[in-house]
Amino acid sequence: PGITATDVVLALTEFLRKQKVVGAYLEFYGEGASALTLGDRATISNMAPEYGATAAMFFIDQQTIDYLKLTGRADEQVKLVETYAKEAGLWADALKTAEYERVLTFDLSTVVRNMAGPSNPHARVATSELVAKGIAVAHTDPSPFKGDGDKLVDKSVDGRGMVVPTNSTENHPHPSPPLEGAGMLMPDGAVIIAAITSCTNTSNPRNVIAAGLIARNANKLGLTRKPWVKSSLAPGSKTVELYLQEANLLAELEKLGFGIVAFACTTCNGMSGALDPTIQKEIIDRDLYATAVLSGNRNFDGRIHPYAKQAFLASPPLVVAYAIAGTIRFDIERDALGVDTNGKPITLKDIWPSDAEIDAVVKTSVKPEQFRKVYEPMFAITVDTGPKAKPLYDWRAQSTYIRRPPYWEGALAAERTMRGLRPLAVLGDNITTDHLSPSNAIMMDSAAGEYLAKMGLPEEDFNSYATHRGDHLTALRATFANPTLKNEMVRTADGSVRAGSLARVEPEGTVTRMWEAIETYMNRKQPLIIIAGADYGQGSSRDWAAKGVRLAGVEVIVAEGFERIHRTNLVGMGVLPLEFKPGVNRKTLALDGTETYDVMGDRMPRATLTLIVHRKNGERVEVPVTCRLDTAEEISVYEAGGVLQRFAKDFLEQTVS
Repeated sequence: PGITATDVVLALTEFLRKQKVVGAYLEFYGEGASALTLGDRATISNMAPEYGATAAMFFIDQQTIDYLKLTGRADEQVKLVETYAKEAGLWADALKTAEYERVLTFDLSTVVRNMAGPSNPHARVATSELVAKGIAVAHTDPSPFKGDGDKLVDKSVDGRGMVVPTNSTENHPHPSPPLEGAGMLMPDGAVIIAAITSCTNTSNPRNVIAAGLIARNANKLGLTRKPWVKSSLAPGSKTVELYLQEANLLAELEKLGFGIVAFACTTCNGMSGALDPTIQKEIIDRDLYATAVLSGNRNFDGRIHPYAKQAFLASPPLVVAYAIAGTIRFDIERDALGVDTNGKPITLKDIWPSDAEIDAVVKTSVKPEQFRKVYEPMFAITVDTGPKAKPLYDWRAQSTYIRRPPYWEGALAAERTMRGLRPLAVLGDNITTDHLSPSNAIMMDSAAGEYLAKMGLPEEDFNSYATHRGDHLTALRATFANPTLKNEMVRTADGSVRAGSLARVEPEGTVTRMWEAIETYMNRKQPLIIIAGADYGQGSSRDWAAKGVRLAGVEVIVAEGFERIHRTNLVGMGVLPLEFKPGVNRKTLALDGTETYDVMGDRMPRATLTLIVHRKNGERVEVPVTCRLDTAEEISVYEAGGVLQRFAKDFLEQTVS
């Protein structure tokens, strides 16, 4: 009772990441799987990139049929699906005798209320353990709140984790006026973003209805969102608005600040928009540890918002609760969210809806006609293809959103040399696609921001990296633009790695912003290589994480291991993925970025090639590496120069024949 699909999926993500299912095809079966609704199953499957699987599938059964009916499919189509699944051996009963290469057992009854964070979707933490994990502060704990590291933020804290204003500058080394009408300064761990977002969670009616019910219960008791919290609701489907209205819950969410802002990727993809200037100023002036809580898939550092230092994933109803709490330092299971008219503390259990209540609302408010109303018109679009038809798009030279792509020009048109490669970056473990190509808001002082300003765009119209992916001149400037990147070629005087979008141009040894280094190497026509640790390319399957490095002139990436989806994208862009043999890595080889590299050997599926390291002192080291072109098809795509070149080649051959 009280457990959402989000809680299940966060527990599964932790479990499956530990079980190392990268590249695997998963099929869920068993008594627990049979009991899950299709919405719950979709939530689990949609997190496949977070646990690294290629696919995550469930069998077809009565739950599938019920969903097809609920979403307005025609009776004859529903019957066809059921008949075909049973005849073809795809119905649940047929899988009882299936044999699998590997079987993992997960007990759904062990799942508790969960969050994930502060930096990775597989870093699960039970809400009952927030204090023990050091995320929340016990309300009886007199010690000061702390922000990043041991930096003192404030000493004057009340029982709910709120900073109490004081006239003493001793307790406020960076004093700033309290927010108007708030009566208090923003607390340490302030939740500045609370977002019900992402296709994973908002396509599950139970999750969204639960959020609406917790909002209704909170409103009845007079609870309100904290004034520094920017809250939003961005469903993945317009049907969500219809069934929330049917249930009379949309107004309840709006009252707490969760009005619908879009039907698309927003906060989960780093598109929350600007903060109130007063709030932003206080975060900067006091160097606050500000956070985000969202019902999304990914929470990598630097992804969600430029001023949210870290982010936590949570179920939609839990997001609402954190908007009321206002700080991640809050013990969400035990601390009081407020008091009622009798002065009695109100805690999470007092506003959390029962499963029976959620299911009853779903049953009466989610209807087939809502899905028909939204989706049937989408398939009624016609396109004029007659002799006088106008082009669908008129390429505009000045657009910063869409531009004719350069995939047969520049670096992509040149022959890959595999000789004299210089490192663009030497990186550690767990490099995500957010490090490689961030999707969040574009800042003025970034390379992309400076470019957009030169193009005449005002800063308020910069939008995000994700929205500019159709313009390679903007998107290329996002390559390694994440401010949390740690390029081991760039170090401080004491030898520690500097964080930032930085590179060191060789052979000069000049440290510069990553984009300036890329420009320098592009002008020199210098082929590049990237050296990395384990699990390179974690996260969403962002094609620009591969496009950006290839357009920059990167020919080879050598890592201890690759995330499956990103490795495939690299092959599709004509970048050669190579894997160090077990026990060998950048540290055992003492690689520091001053070297040049050659790659020797015949490229065959998973063949052993030779990485030749030419050290600055003249030493030559031969390192055996595994070619991570895993199939003959991948060899063919790579040899063609990438998937687009391969497609063009096939198309032209068919046309000629």
